Amino acid sequence: MATIIDRGENIELCLSVREKIAALHGNLIASKSEIISRKIIENPWRAGILKGIRAPGTAIPFYLLLGTMRYKGGKDFTIIYRDKPVEVIEFKSGPYSRWIITTGR
Repeated sequence: MATIIDRGENIELCLSVREKIAALHGNLIASKSEIISRKIIENPWRAGILKGIRAPGTAIPFYLLLGTMRYKGGKDFTIIYRDKPVEVIEFKSGPYSRWIITTGR
């Protein structure tokens, strides 16, 4: 399961080997100064936070979603599993507007 690690000025999203394969992506690093907000969402499937189309990545509707969600004006990185809350981290700038991540916490 994905883990968010504090690296001083940055945070690193460390993915398991299976997540890297399914999401077609490696670990991500972002500056703490770029973070706008962090919040926990209990049911991401019903909360209305998901938007766009998945490309690239893997998805089984309402079960799992791993990869990049692209939409007009940005893209999100998602690691979402069924029946688990997610942490949503919004950024000012960078390659992703948000990380929407089920973590081991």
